[in-house]
Amino acid sequence: MAERDDWNAKIIEEFRANRGQVGGKYAGEPITLIHHTGRQSGREYVNPILYLPDDSDPDTIYVFATHAGAADHPQWYRNLTAAGSGIVEVGADTYRVTVAELKGAERDRLFAEQAKRFERFSDYESKTEGIRTIPVLALHRS
Repeated sequence: MAERDDWNAKIIEEFRANRGQVGGKYAGEPITLIHHTGRQSGREYVNPILYLPDDSDPDTIYVFATHAGAADHPQWYRNLTAAGSGIVEVGADTYRVTVAELKGAERDRLFAEQAKRFERFSDYESKTEGIRTIPVLALHRS
């Protein structure tokens, strides 16, 4: 876990130093930093996550709880949905968001769009097939 935390810390530092841009394998990709509070620990966390901007609403972004195709949901997803709100950093902007989990056709449409843009999302979905459906969250500026 320490290796993952170190990787996240490097991405977060680069994101903040470059007004939301990172290099390496994520160069040019839309990344947000999601701030959330641990459900049990009360500890504050920040995770870098790829997002999909809403084409018609600049105050909404979509995030995908892929957990890189792991069998379980990531903790940030569990924390955000339990709280119903959080904070995001998008570019140089930081703001509060409300959280809504999408279901059915809307979830499927947005996941398919993200998978079209980033092939690894199709890989994540294949890894979780029959185990779990990867959640899609709408984060609305509040």
